[in-house]
Parts: sequence; C-alpha cells; structure tokens
Amino acid sequence: MKKLFASLALGLTLCFGGAALAQTAPVAPAAAPAAAEAKADAKPAVAPATAPAAAPAAEAAPVIVPNKGDTAWMMVSTILVIMMVVPGLALFYGGLVRSKNMLSVLMQVMVTFSLVTVLWFIYGYSLAFTEGNAYIGGLDRLFMKGIWDNEAGTFANAATFSKGVVIPEITFAGFQATFAGITCALIVGAFAERIKFSAVLIFMTLWFTFSYLPIAHMVWFWMGPDAYTAKEVVDEMNGKAGMIWQWGALDFAGGTVVHINAAVAGLVGAFMIGKRIGYGREAMTPHSLTLTMVGASLLWVGWFGFNAGSALEANGFAALAFVNTLLATAAAVLAWCVGEALMRGKASMLGAASGAVAGLVAITPAAGNVGIGGGLVIGIVAGFACLWGVNGLKKMLGADDTLDVFGVHGVGGIVGALLTGVFNSPALGGPGFVADWTTATMVTAADYSIAAQVWTQAKAVLVTIVWSGVVSLVAFKLVDLTVGLRVSEEAEREGLDITSHGETAYHG
Repeated sequence: MKKLFASLALGLTLCFGGAALAQTAPVAPAAAPAAAEAKADAKPAVAPATAPAAAPAAEAAPVIVPNKGDTAWMMVSTILVIMMVVPGLALFYGGLVRSKNMLSVLMQVMVTFSLVTVLWFIYGYSLAFTEGNAYIGGLDRLFMKGIWDNEAGTFANAATFSKGVVIPEITFAGFQATFAGITCALIVGAFAERIKFSAVLIFMTLWFTFSYLPIAHMVWFWMGPDAYTAKEVVDEMNGKAGMIWQWGALDFAGGTVVHINAAVAGLVGAFMIGKRIGYGREAMTPHSLTLTMVGASLLWVGWFGFNAGSALEANGFAALAFVNTLLATAAAVLAWCVGEALMRGKASMLGAASGAVAGLVAITPAAGNVGIGGGLVIGIVAGFACLWGVNGLKKMLGADDTLDVFGVHGVGGIVGALLTGVFNSPALGGPGFVADWTTATMVTAADYSIAAQVWTQAKAVLVTIVWSGVVSLVAFKLVDLTVGLRVSEEAEREGLDITSHGETAYHG
C-alpha cells in the first residue's frame, strides 16, 4: 500500500505540477475527422475597411460567429444525454436490483449526476478543456470565468472540427458536463445494494477530480483546427494537446474517457467493497425487467445525442455517427439474443436490453470514425463479446459486479476502441483521420496503417485502465478510512431504501 500511495503521489505531481494558466478557449474532442467538412454559411463576410487617406488600411479580420443550427443541435444533444442518465440509466439500473434497493439506486444515479454537474462548472471544465500540460488543464475557466462578457453581452466561442466554425463555449461546456455526469453515474451499478450513500458521494468527488478530468484532458484536449495556421506551428500546437491526443488515438464520444474509465472504477469498487450477503447462494433476480427495458430504450434514444452530438456540428459526420448508433445497437441486440439461444436455448428480455447497451458502448468511440459496414461489424462483435463478459469473464474475475458494469462497459469499450483502429481505415470504408491540420486534408488509404492505429488505440486503453485503477483503489481506500464503504449487515438485509433514505419504492 505504501508503494501504491508513493506511485499516486508521483503521478499527481507530474499531472498537476506543470499546469499552465494561459488564457485559451477550450476545444473539442479530437477524434472526429470533421475538419474536412467546413461550412461556408458559418463564416460571416469580412467587414469593409474605411477609406484610406494615402495608403490602403489593413483589411479587417473576419469575425466568426456560431451557426444557429449547430448551436441548436448541441443543446438538443445535451438534453438527450441528460435523458440517458435520468431517467434512462436510473431506470435501467433500478429494474435490475431487488425491490428493497430500487430507490437507493435511483438516488445514487440522480445525486451523483447532480454533484458532478456542479463540480464540473466550478473547476472540472477548466481542468479538462483549457491549456495546461499533457495530463491536465489549467484554471482559466475556474467558476466559468471569462466564458461571457456581461458588459458587452458577448459569449466566448469554442472550436469544432472545421476551420472557421465555432459554437458558443457555454454550450460546449454544458454538453461535456453531461458526459462527466453519466460516466460517474455508470460506476454506481458495480457496487449497488451494499454501499453507503455518503461513501458514494465522497468517492465520486475524488474519482471525478483525479481520474475523469485527467483522462478527458489527455484524450480530448487540443488547440483546435484554427490554431494550425502554418506548418511551422504544427509541432508547437501538438505539444499543447493532451498526451493521448498527441499519440493520435481516436475516441469519437468516449470509449476510453467514459466507458473503460468508469468500468475499471466499478470493478475496483466491487472487489474492495466485497460481495453482497448471500451472493451465489440466494436468489438476486431483477425485480422489474419492464423498467429495465424502458431504461434501455431511453438510453438508446438519448445515445444519439451522446454520439452524434460529439461531432459538435450538424453535418455529415453527425449523420454518420447517428446511423452507426442505430445500426450497431440493433446488430448487438441480435448477436446477444443469438448467443443466448445457443447457450441456453432461449433469448431473454434482459439479454436484449443488455445487448442494446453493449452495442451503444462499443460504437461510442467509433461512431463518426468508421463506415456503415464497420459499425455493423462492431455491433455484432460487441454483442457476443459482452455476453461472454457478463458470464465467462465475470466468473473468472470472481467479483460481485452487481449490474455487470465491467462486463458490458469495460469489454464493450475495449472492443470498440480497438476496432475503431481497424475500421477507420479508408480501405475498409472508414473516413480516416486528418493527416494535416493546416490544410485539413485526410489520410489516404495507402498511408493508413491498421496495425499502427490499433497499437495506438491499445496504448490509450492501457493508460486508461491503469490510471483509473490506481485512482479508484486509492479513492476507495480513503473513503473506507473516513466514513466506511459498506452499510451494516442488518441494513443490507433490510434494504437500502429504508435504511439509507427512509422510504420505499412500492407500497401494498
């Protein structure tokens, strides 16, 4: 344990020690290649110069204003992601636990989302999406400072993936807040039915600060396409980006940042908190698969905002992500059902709902980064892989991961991240990635190396697993030493609804 704390201290020193406080506009995740699709209607005309007396005056710089369609799409996407969490994820999880713990799960999801949203606007956004070092951002946007000018009535803008195209930074910040919120809420499912409510909130604060924010910065922060004004500045601009972005890893909407990150935290929690009383000996069947199906359906609908919204523009790449989210999810449902029928002779409603989530998870990093054929294959593979994850792998690990967070989000996230490197290839129908940000030209099929990109994806996966694992282990230990992790045996047997919240989901 001393070595663990020493390692964490060294990592945090490297992470926060060099954080700069330079004023820069935050930018968007770098995985999408949408810079190749610039939009003329988002570029207002240059203001005319005043008449010169002798020599021509310098031409005024163009003023870039956000396109109203892009802005509206981002706000709609944000609402869709909120629907994914409350009620989507809450009902999906709630239906899977026993009735005596229904409200406790709903509370943990809703309050976690609310807590992280508040922390996001206080310091989280700044540390994730402003310039700092390769591991963490700075404090330029602490308490959202500078995001709008009250006197002038003007708003700061954030970059998208196209040169000369922006959205209001406050819109981007709100959209990303929902990503942070759902990531932390996902973890709840791994240790449901036996953790203290206070322990959940303290752990989430620590994990959000020291795991989610650094990973989000490493994967998604860069200087934006307009910073690449000439070849001479490319190395300088790349050097200001997050470490994993510098490697060239592709993560369209959060395979590493959201799913693998959360899944590892959940698995660590399941091990450290221990198994539920009676696990493996008593029946612990879901109390309402009806609610689980409703929750899964809301997740599927909301995920269109999650994935297609990550294009940050209402353009072709948003449409590609939209269609892949539809197709891959449907394919995963079918694959899971086929796998269940082969294993047990019957396909179940729980299996279909789980297959839908598996497909959604796996297509997340790939949504705007692969073609339609790639999306189909990813969905099929994810359905079978995650079915193994919640059966074979779960038994191998021996942890009581209550709602199979690692089996679905961990396995699905890893599958999606690795296969993104395969099907991003232009030779396999993928769009490739931007090879030169000064001209926004895409990589050619001849220059694309599947092996090299898969290796880059694998490095991003490994960093996420190790980082989240170490932070989670230390955070859970700190919580255990302060308020304790687990409720008493009596409270667990009676149910957390009554013992933790003094109410019950059902009467009569």
